[in-house]
Amino acid sequence: MPDSKGPADIAGLSFEQALEQLEAIVKKLEAGQGKLDEAIESYERGAALKRHCEAKLKEAQQKVERIVMASDGTLRVEPADED
Repeated sequence: MPDSKGPADIAGLSFEQALEQLEAIVKKLEAGQGKLDEAIESYERGAALKRHCEAKLKEAQQKVERIVMASDGTLRVEPADED
């Protein structure tokens, strides 16, 4: 059984590759193609792909933003310093 992050093959996908596969799964499910057990497997893979895409987006966001606390205690987001 795959771990909560998804199958190992998904972990190696770029954001774009995972999104492409997810879009194909959604189209297939919307079209009602395949048997019920195939649809369930596709849905599970789609959920894993979605989690992977969300993680990749969060990772990218963290690279370009940082949270800064001002002297008055308020928080703001600033672009991360490029080193």
